[in-house]
Amino acid sequence: METTRQRIAETLREGPATASDLGESLSLPTPVVYDHLDHVSRSVDDGDADERFLVAPPECRDCGFDGFDDPFPAPSRCPECKSERVGEPAFVIR
Repeated sequence: METTRQRIAETLREGPATASDLGESLSLPTPVVYDHLDHVSRSVDDGDADERFLVAPPECRDCGFDGFDDPFPAPSRCPECKSERVGEPAFVIR
């Protein structure tokens, strides 16, 4: 039986997904998914040199800003225009 983190990693190897996507498919709350993603990212980056944990940054839906420093957890407000219409980051293992 696979652990939750193993299932998340396998899902991300299949293609990009947001924390909400992963939470929905695994029946987990989004904040819990972010905790698991942090661990998955460290284990992938420390493990197999052929794989990388990649993050497509969130983007403000109002002004297009995408220079967020930390995707864990998803930002709630744009630092440029202060909008709360910020998309989620997408994660993938390649």
